[in-house]
Amino acid sequence: MQNKIQTLAIIGVGLIGGSLSLALKAKGAVGRVIGVGRSTANLQQALQLGVIDAVATLEEAARADIIFVATPVAQMPQVFAALAPNLGATSIITDGGSTKQDVIAAARLALGSRFNQFVAAHPIAGTEKTGASAAFATLYEQRKIVICAEAESDSNAVERIKAMWQVTGAHLHCMSAAEHDDIFAAVSHLPHLLAFALVDMLAGMPRADQYFNYAASGFRDFTRIAAGSPEMWRDISAANRVALRQQLQHFRKRLDGFDAWLAAAGPEDIEAIDHVYTRAASARRAWQRHIEHGEPMPLFNNGGGQEE
Repeated sequence: MQNKIQTLAIIGVGLIGGSLSLALKAKGAVGRVIGVGRSTANLQQALQLGVIDAVATLEEAARADIIFVATPVAQMPQVFAALAPNLGATSIITDGGSTKQDVIAAARLALGSRFNQFVAAHPIAGTEKTGASAAFATLYEQRKIVICAEAESDSNAVERIKAMWQVTGAHLHCMSAAEHDDIFAAVSHLPHLLAFALVDMLAGMPRADQYFNYAASGFRDFTRIAAGSPEMWRDISAANRVALRQQLQHFRKRLDGFDAWLAAAGPEDIEAIDHVYTRAASARRAWQRHIEHGEPMPLFNNGGGQEE
């Protein structure tokens, strides 16, 4: 990294923030990492594991070279407001939130004329584990990082945040906040909602013990993400509710289509189900080759099945 980060402040020292710290430390791209958080036990564990070098207050964090806010998105407005009065003249605030329009609006409101020192970002990486002990240095290697710079964003600040993420081995992508929220409602927020909904549905049924006793790899793979942080995903769902509801409506229409086909169960209905299964399997395999081998994704039309 051309300009080494002298002091990095991590607000919310969990998987996302902790892994950024460890990645930068591994590359010698940061001098000192300070951590801020609600849990004293988690911060002490972060110290013991070398994820952070010192525990700090929000006032101290506000003067760091780069301030990475890795809290649940619902907490970010309060964090920005607390940072604003003490923000260093050259300090840069960035975030790791899974929604962007609400986070940007909160930063603009709290920072006022110093909003140009904020660069919205979203690292597309994670596991279902939480806390400082879940962090690891290679989390971001070959993963995507989305940067959602605004017109007011200081160009030097944007470049510095891009350089920071490049050090971790991530690939940078830039888009508007609105485009980001639409995309991730479809490919991240909706899948989490569905996984939580299925597990909760089964847990509330009279024969729940039998259902879970016989659940195997298919259930495991589909519902892995339901083991994530309920607080974080509650906040994400609420923050991106407009785009998430739109995607949920599309999904509900597709489910209604399956219900109609299953109810009729005629040859044409079975053929329609087969068409959707075949296209879905093809798309899933193509996506996996794209992720693992960099093959381009083919274009899929909306022919057959249910119109969207």
